[in-house]
Amino acid sequence: MRAGVSSPRERYRAQTRSEIKEAAVRQLAAGGVESVALLRIAKEIGMSGPALYRYFASRDDLLAELVLDAYRGAAQAVHAVDTSARGRTALQALTRAYRAWAVAHPHLYLLIQGTPVAGFTAPAETLSQARAVLGPFLTVFAEGHPPAAVEPLLAQLRTWLADEPEVATWVGEWTDRSASDPAAAVALTGAMMAWPQMHGTVSLEVAGQFAGMGHESGALLDVQTGLLADTFRLN
Repeated sequence: MRAGVSSPRERYRAQTRSEIKEAAVRQLAAGGVESVALLRIAKEIGMSGPALYRYFASRDDLLAELVLDAYRGAAQAVHAVDTSARGRTALQALTRAYRAWAVAHPHLYLLIQGTPVAGFTAPAETLSQARAVLGPFLTVFAEGHPPAAVEPLLAQLRTWLADEPEVATWVGEWTDRSASDPAAAVALTGAMMAWPQMHGTVSLEVAGQFAGMGHESGALLDVQTGLLADTFRLN
């Protein structure tokens, strides 16, 4: 068989796994994580319980796949942004794209950014997938010039870059800067500041906490992003 060409058995397995995950996402959307149940999924798609366990060994195994799928979806959304304009324009486009993905897929967003699932341990690959989402932000902030007030955080992340080769490699892949280049630490600091700010606003919106507060969530996020761009003197 030629490389890259799957067998009918492999295609059937992939299709069945996809159907199982689609059913799980529907349950997740309808009632949250606690509503996701393998036996209920098996009944919905016309499969026996034992048969379904040949595709996912446990609910945690299935949730791990959904977590990775969610991060991949978020990464796809931000990677589709044209950041050639650089500066604040690119930063605003990235935060808007992330918010749009979260609003369109609130159940998946809350799976990865909401209340942790009791007893569930995310797969090790989650870290690299989360970094993939944040990567384009590094590119934008590499051109930043933070004020002295940011120095305490900048100093900590400068040390992190020096001590963690894996982090330095990740930053270098997105900025073309070595760990010793001051711009690498600036990029990491800006991305780390953007991350909680963006999630704070998006999480409140997705959870419905802005209802009746008289503002549009996208406008709030744009203002916050603009202030962060000002802080780093992004053009």
